[in-house]
Amino acid sequence: MIRNVIFDWSGTLVDDLPAVWRASNHALEQAGVPAMSLEQFRRDFRLPARDFYVERVPKEALPELERWFLDGFRQVQDTVTPLPHAREFLEFCRQHGLRTFLLSAVHPALFEQQEQASGFGPFFDKTYLGAHDKKDLIGRILVENSLDPAQTVFIGDMQHDIETAHHGGVKSVGVLTGYDNLEKLRTSKPNLIVEHLAELRRHLETHQWRLESGPAQRSAFPIPTVGALIHDDAGRMLLFKTAKWSGMWGIPGGKIEWGEPSEDALRREIREETGLEIDSIQFVMVQDSIASTEFYKEAHFILLNYTCRALPGQTVVLNEEAQEFVWVDGEQAFALALNTPTRCLLEAVLTR
Repeated sequence: MIRNVIFDWSGTLVDDLPAVWRASNHALEQAGVPAMSLEQFRRDFRLPARDFYVERVPKEALPELERWFLDGFRQVQDTVTPLPHAREFLEFCRQHGLRTFLLSAVHPALFEQQEQASGFGPFFDKTYLGAHDKKDLIGRILVENSLDPAQTVFIGDMQHDIETAHHGGVKSVGVLTGYDNLEKLRTSKPNLIVEHLAELRRHLETHQWRLESGPAQRSAFPIPTVGALIHDDAGRMLLFKTAKWSGMWGIPGGKIEWGEPSEDALRREIREETGLEIDSIQFVMVQDSIASTEFYKEAHFILLNYTCRALPGQTVVLNEEAQEFVWVDGEQAFALALNTPTRCLLEAVLTR
């Protein structure tokens, strides 16, 4: 049973990825190294950060690189924002008497401003900041605070967080809201992977504060869902990228609620995920997705697939489930890394 929670900060409770990317590029450029794209940075960045920098600028002293990084970060500090569901989860922990700690690589001077802006500081019993290697501190946290490893979980968004949990003998949860993708997190073998902290809250409530995974986490029956390939007036199709589908491109959609006609569910899901209102709904096909390794957890979905048209004059507004979107024609769509159900749907639609 979980009674103690150790949180990572960056990518777990706050979204500082754009700021860290820009600050890292500032440090690299000062060292005469070309800037990295955001995609390249997400692929290559890892903790401990010193290892990341030593590979790229081995001749520069780490204190100098840190100074350049801090100078760059201060210029974009105000872009750091709390992640969706973070405050609610922290409040949930407090309401249920869980002890909460913070273990983060974030510099104390940067954390002070971020903590004040987010208001998250009062939720922590104790903070451990500026950790170059979190594995060096996990044992100290357990001893200093008399924490039972069997009742303690470390929640983080990177392989290093999961490896730190293993090193300390505590439970681990990987969240898909930060730096490392699903493939990386799976490699480090956490006890549980969740899309976001709201899902973790539901899981803990359902499983009586235990981190059940595998067969115990599955739904007893297949889950019916709806999704649609949305066209605009120019004939382009909307695709978006989600962390829970391994960062691959797919279509908006989701679960059908009890008593909800499937087309009503489709309109609701598309409205929630993209902000779009639709018409001209046409059913295309039904697919099974059974324990797809592309999805972040083991599940059996019955996918009801449609096409539809976005009403004119609208702007796509993504919720927290997606990272980016594109409007594409057929040739452009097939050039993307599509998840398997979306590729099958496109093939069926474009060959009709």
